[in-house]
Amino acid sequence: MNTPATSVADYAARAVGPIILLGAPGAGKGTQAKQIVERYGIPQISTGDLLRENVKLGTELGKKAKAVMDSGKLVSDDLVCDMVAERVSRPDCARGYILDGFPRTVGQAEWLDGFLAARGSRLPLRVIKITVDYNKLLKRLTGRRTCPVCGTIYNMYTNPPKVDETCDREGAKLTFRKDDSEEAIGTRLKAYESDTLPLSDYYRQRCVLKEISGDSAPEQVTNELFGALDKGAL
Repeated sequence: MNTPATSVADYAARAVGPIILLGAPGAGKGTQAKQIVERYGIPQISTGDLLRENVKLGTELGKKAKAVMDSGKLVSDDLVCDMVAERVSRPDCARGYILDGFPRTVGQAEWLDGFLAARGSRLPLRVIKITVDYNKLLKRLTGRRTCPVCGTIYNMYTNPPKVDETCDREGAKLTFRKDDSEEAIGTRLKAYESDTLPLSDYYRQRCVLKEISGDSAPEQVTNELFGALDKGAL
C-alpha cells in the first residue's frame, strides 16, 4: 500500500515507471511532461534529441543513422528502437522516464512491450492520453505566438500579451510560425489521426490506457495526471 508523499523529496524518490503521453498537437503534452519531470525527477526522452545526440557524438548508432539521413531516407524503426533501448538503460531511468515522440506506430509499441517484458520491469508501462475538443485545439494552435528574444509563448485567445502582438517582458514583436496556420494545423491533425490514433486502440485493448480531459486549466489537468501516476508509484 502506498503512503502519500508529503514533500518534493518523497515524490523524487518514488518509482513511477515508464510513461507515454498521447494526444493531438496542442493537447498540452509538453506542458504536462515538464510537470512530471519536476515532480518525480525522471528524464523526458525525446527520440529527436536522441537521434541528434548520437549523430553529434559519432556513436555506432549515430553513424548508421547519419548514413541513412545523408542518403535522403528515413531512419528505420530498428535504429530508433536501438537508441531508445540504450537510453532507457542508463541509471537516471531506473525509477522511470517519459517517452516523447515514441512509440509513433503500433510496430514500435509492440517492440517496446517486448523490450520491457525482457527487462522484467517492476512497474507497468503507463499510457495517458490527453483529449481536447477539436475547436479548442485550433484556438490553442492558431493563437500561439512566441517572443523571438526570450522565447516566452503566448496565446492570443487564452493567454494574450498586455499589448497586442508584443512581448510583455522584452517589448519585441511576437512571431507566428507558418505551421501554426489553420491549413497547416488541419494537415497535422489529419496526420495525427491516421498515424497516432491506432496507438490509442492498441493500448486500450491492452487495458493500460487512461484518458484525461485536457479541456480544463493546465493546473487541473496536472492534478488529475498526478493522481493517476501516484496510484501506481512505489
